[in-house]
Amino acid sequence: MQGLAPSPEEIQTLFGDPEGQFRFARWSRPVVPVIFGAAEASLPVLKGAIEAVVLASGHRMAETDPELGANLMVFFLSDWAELAEVENMDRLVPDLAALLPRLQAQGADQYRFFRFERDGSIKAAFVFLRMKGALAEMPAADLGMEQTMKTLLLWGPEAFAGKSALARVEGQGEAVLRPDLASLLLASYDPVLPAFSRDPSLAFRLSARAGQLFN
Repeated sequence: MQGLAPSPEEIQTLFGDPEGQFRFARWSRPVVPVIFGAAEASLPVLKGAIEAVVLASGHRMAETDPELGANLMVFFLSDWAELAEVENMDRLVPDLAALLPRLQAQGADQYRFFRFERDGSIKAAFVFLRMKGALAEMPAADLGMEQTMKTLLLWGPEAFAGKSALARVEGQGEAVLRPDLASLLLASYDPVLPAFSRDPSLAFRLSARAGQLFN
C-alpha cells in the first residue's frame, strides 16, 4: 500500500474474515494489559510501546478492568508445549488440546484470539508469542508496537501475510507504525463510526476518514 490512506478495496481485504467476508471490530472498553514470561528489563519498553499505539489510535488505557482485571494478556513462550503446562490454561484457550499440535506443525510463532461484547466489539484479547527465529530477534519496542497494532482491531487472516505492521524511519533505523495502517487505526476509532460491522460499505467511510485525518 502506498500513501497514508488505504483504498476501500484494500480495507475490505484487511478486514476480510476467513471466508473472505467483511468483518470489522474495535475495542469498546479501555485497554488494560498484562504481560507474562517476558524478561524483567523488557517490561517497561513493552508497556510503553503498547501505550504509544493505543494513544495513536485515539483510544484509551486504564489501570484495571472492573470485570476482567486485565483484558489484554500477552504471553511470552519458548515453545508451544509450555501452554499445556500452565494451570487452567485449557479454560482460557478454546480447544487447547487440538490447538497446540496445529501450532507446532505450522511452525507458528504467534497466536491470538479475542472475546467480544454483546454488540460485537472487542472485549478482551489474548496474545501468545513463541520467541524463536525472527520474532526473538525483534527489539522489544518493535515487538510491542507490532503486536498492539495487530490486537487493537479485528484484522483478517491475510492482513499481515508477508508484511510487517511497521516501517523504518529513513536515515534513523527507528521503527514506526506503517503510515497507511496508522491512518486507518485512527480512523477506526472515530466515535462516529460503529465499533462492529459486517457492512462492506464501512470500508469507504474508513478510507475517506483516514484520508481526511492526514490532509
